[in-house]
Amino acid sequence: MSLILGIESSCDETAAALVASDRRILAHALAGQEAAHRPFGGVVPEIAARAHVEILPALIEQVLAEAGIDLDEVDAIAATAGPGLIGGVMVGLVTAKGLALAAGKPLIAVNHLEGHALSPMLSESDLHFPYLLLLVSGGHCQLLLVEGVGRYRRLATTIDDAAGEAFDKTAKLLGLGFPGGPAVERAAKAGDPAAVKLPRPLVGSDEPHFSFAGLKSAVLRAKQSGLHADADIAASFQQAVVDCFVDRTRRAIAAAPGATALVVAGGVAANESVRAALTALAAAHELPFVAPPLWLCTDNAAMIAWAGALRFEAGLTDGLDAPARARWPLDPEAEKARGAGVKA
Repeated sequence: MSLILGIESSCDETAAALVASDRRILAHALAGQEAAHRPFGGVVPEIAARAHVEILPALIEQVLAEAGIDLDEVDAIAATAGPGLIGGVMVGLVTAKGLALAAGKPLIAVNHLEGHALSPMLSESDLHFPYLLLLVSGGHCQLLLVEGVGRYRRLATTIDDAAGEAFDKTAKLLGLGFPGGPAVERAAKAGDPAAVKLPRPLVGSDEPHFSFAGLKSAVLRAKQSGLHADADIAASFQQAVVDCFVDRTRRAIAAAPGATALVVAGGVAANESVRAALTALAAAHELPFVAPPLWLCTDNAAMIAWAGALRFEAGLTDGLDAPARARWPLDPEAEKARGAGVKA
């Protein structure tokens, strides 16, 4: 059994955690920055990076104290090395490098997306490779066949905007507040999902990918028309996204006949309507459906420590020259998608 200290700082969540390779979470701590970014309606990279510098050391001390563990008892130190806001990524990675050097411990530079991709295995011991993963977050929207640690086959990506970004922009357009995803979901509960006719980009297409830019534009037009209640726009937008997820994921299921389960991860996976629709889709294809607990869907350090534990057990460690990366695809060999799909 190995014990890994994990650090996450890729966006506006500062987090640290201690996780054992037998799936025990010994301690985890997270500090959000919502109040700092709310006046701007989104994350300001410079503010986020400064907050990570101020908060991270205390969080690391907190999880070590909570677990009753000294740093020299940790087997390795894992940190998000990308993708993400480069200033924040650098704060966490440099901190991990300093701790690794001082304590003489291995460093594990974790791809943030791999943290999300492997997080369902932290909470579900019966989940086995290969599984089909819908990875949906603020910056990413992909369908992947997760074949093993470090082995990912991308089946689809977004050709423009990610679903999480579309949620955030919709919340901003409707004046619902920040963070956008939960705000839209709350507003949608009071709305009619059939009230506003919105597009379902690429639904029914032979192209495997996602697209949400046109949907965002349609939401703007619906708001500007003055004909619809904000709750109805929110509910109709959310339903359009769900319909896109279901259609694209159904296509991916057909392309991955050996998948052991349908899995969803990432911040958007916390949305109840998304989970309900994917649960029904999995059942229709006689596949188990797996989703992490809500707190593991959003950015956290437990998933980074867990990915680090799996990589450590596989003998995959990194040198102190490991770079911080703003972009870092899980499947670098995937065929380039049209539009902005290269970001994935």
